[in-house]
Amino acid sequence: MPKYLIEASYSHEGLKGLVKEGGGGRKTAVDAAVKALGGRLESFYYAFGTSDVYGVADMPDNVSAAAFALAVGTTGALAHLKTVVLLTTDEVDQAVKKASGASYRAPGH
Repeated sequence: MPKYLIEASYSHEGLKGLVKEGGGGRKTAVDAAVKALGGRLESFYYAFGTSDVYGVADMPDNVSAAAFALAVGTTGALAHLKTVVLLTTDEVDQAVKKASGASYRAPGH
């Protein structure tokens, strides 16, 4: 199952909800949403800095990952949401092999 890195920052309203429910309450809500879409929440962390939350989720496919982003993003609780597809080393090795068959001319060459 593909893995996705989820990076988010709370909006002002989202921070109010975090203070009210606590970190565990938000993790439970994210876990439930991921499970409802056929996925599994692997990890969930809070952080200092630009982003407040980092999570890794196994999702059935890109459509399910996009559905999660839409479901969470439309609540207004987040000021920023980013989803990154994570590749395994085997997938990168396959891409390296496949790339050797692609012909691409760099600009100006």
